[in-house]
Amino acid sequence: MTPRPAATIPDTSGSPVPPAPPPGDGDRPAAVTVHGVSKVYGSGRSVVAALDRIDLEVAAGELVCVVGASGCGKSTLLSLLAGLDEPSAGDVRVEGRTALMFQESALFPWLTVAGNVDLALKLRKVPKAQRRDRVRSLLETVRLSQFAARRPHELSGGMRQRVALARAFAQDADVLLMDEPFGALDAMTRDVLHDELERLYRDRHLTIVFVTHNVREAARLADRVVVLSSRPGRVTDTVEVPVPRPRTIEQPEVSGLAAHITDLLRQEVRRHAADD
Repeated sequence: MTPRPAATIPDTSGSPVPPAPPPGDGDRPAAVTVHGVSKVYGSGRSVVAALDRIDLEVAAGELVCVVGASGCGKSTLLSLLAGLDEPSAGDVRVEGRTALMFQESALFPWLTVAGNVDLALKLRKVPKAQRRDRVRSLLETVRLSQFAARRPHELSGGMRQRVALARAFAQDADVLLMDEPFGALDAMTRDVLHDELERLYRDRHLTIVFVTHNVREAARLADRVVVLSSRPGRVTDTVEVPVPRPRTIEQPEVSGLAAHITDLLRQEVRRHAADD
C-alpha cells in the first residue's frame, strides 16, 4: 500500500514458554507494520479524528494486546489491518491472510456448527472432497467435535466463540485480529477461553492482534501491551510482559502488570480531561 500524505487532524494531544522476542530483534520478520497511520471521518467542522500518526510493528508469531479508553480507535485500527477500511494517511502492511473475530460470534443460526465452519472453506473454494476432513479437524482443534450437528442457539456463549475461532482458522489466516472476543462472557468462561487461545496460539504459531478494554486479560495473554491515548488514538506506552507461559490471571506478576497498565490508562484519562 502506498503511503498517503498526512491528514489534517485536530490536536487534542505445559512447560513454561517465554514471551515472544520484541520485533526488530532480527529473529522474526514483521507480520504487521503500521507507519504514521491516521484515520479521520467526516470533514470541516464535523471531522472526527480516530487515529493520529500510529506507529506499530508486530513480529510474526507475536501476540500483542491493544488497550485504551472507549473511543480511542482500537476497533478502527483492527478494521485497517483487516483491509475493511483505508487510512487517511500513512501505511499499513500485513503479511499473509487475516481473519477477524468480534465480540459477538456472528454465526449463521440456520447452519449447524459444522456448517458454519464449512462455509468459510466454501468461500475459499476448498474442494468439497477436502472440506469434511478439514471441518472435523478444526472442530477437534477447538474441542467441539461432539457438537458438530448442533445449531448455534443450542450452545453456550463460550462454545459459540469457539466455533467462531474454528471458522477463523478455516480462513487459513496468518494474522488473527480479535476485537474484544471474550468481552461478553462471564469470568469463568473467559478464563477457560484464555487457556484455549494460548494453547492454539502456541501450537499454530499465529500472529495475533487482540483488542481489549480488560487490562488483566491483556496482561494474561500478551507478549506486549500497547496503550492508546484517548481520541485521537496515539501510542502512548508499550509494556513488555516478561512472565513465562502458561500464565493465570491470578498470578501476582500478572496482577502487578495489570495494575501498572491501569495506572497508565488513568493518567491518560486525566490528561485528556485536563485538555478538554
